[in-house]
Amino acid sequence: MPDTPAKRVLLAAPRGYCAGVDRAVIAVEKALELHGAPIYVRKEIVHNKYVVETLSERGAIFVEETDEVPEGARVVFSAHGVSPAVRESADARNLLTIDATCPLVTKVHKEAVRFAKSEQTILLIGHDGHEEVEGTAGEAPEHTIVVNSPEEADTIEVADPDNVVWLSQTTLSVDETMETVRRLRERFPHLQDPPSDDICYATQNRQVAVKKLAPECDLVIVVGSANSSNSVRLVEVALQAGARTSYRVDRAREIDESWFDGVETVGLTSGASVPEILVKDVIAFLADRGYETVEEVRTATEDLMFSLPREIRADMKARANA
Repeated sequence: MPDTPAKRVLLAAPRGYCAGVDRAVIAVEKALELHGAPIYVRKEIVHNKYVVETLSERGAIFVEETDEVPEGARVVFSAHGVSPAVRESADARNLLTIDATCPLVTKVHKEAVRFAKSEQTILLIGHDGHEEVEGTAGEAPEHTIVVNSPEEADTIEVADPDNVVWLSQTTLSVDETMETVRRLRERFPHLQDPPSDDICYATQNRQVAVKKLAPECDLVIVVGSANSSNSVRLVEVALQAGARTSYRVDRAREIDESWFDGVETVGLTSGASVPEILVKDVIAFLADRGYETVEEVRTATEDLMFSLPREIRADMKARANA
């Protein structure tokens, strides 16, 4: 009898939490520890259902806008960043703010401010309505045009074609972003690049790892929430890189048994806002279905860490000295 094909899992590395997400989640945990519940959080601290549910159980209250926060209360700004208008609104309500904006997003905000001061038109590559784009565009609304796709790059109009610069949302597909830039440059030959790459190192690393394993995979499962831009992009990257099929799930229980018909090799990764416990649940789910061999496919090693928000560090120091 012919040998039964070996079922296996190719596990992407790096995957899961990036430094900015880790910092933001710890900021909320430390705020709860230092000050007790409730701690208010504007928007989701990171785009992951499980993380939001877990923090809610511990006493975090998630709101859409600062006017939902009681006057004088403590509020955490999410990892995606906020516009100056949001900060002003918080100040007007005497809120005690903790800024958990990812430092890499803050870098893009500072670039937007600088280019606006130079009266340049900023072509912000990203998705309208995404919190990060709203925050960055809010730094220079009169100077910013959002470019949602490579196709949109063909129709953008600017006041001075010789005085334009591009920035990007940090969680996009690297390939699609560069295609958008290519098309913009065809129309605006003097288009200026940002001083450094805006797409986050973690977003790039997770996409590179998926590109490496996808050609060998009949199925790639991406763990991540629907509103997580970088998780959604990983599905697209897997398919473009040669995976036969690819799906995104929040939890192992969302996996459809029908996906495994004729599948020998399953690729597995997770977005930058996904805790490793959710990946382990999927590995256990796959093992129960015969995919017991797990091979890690590593393309980079990440050791970047960000210090906690200054407000948290100050409160921790005050507690230690009390």
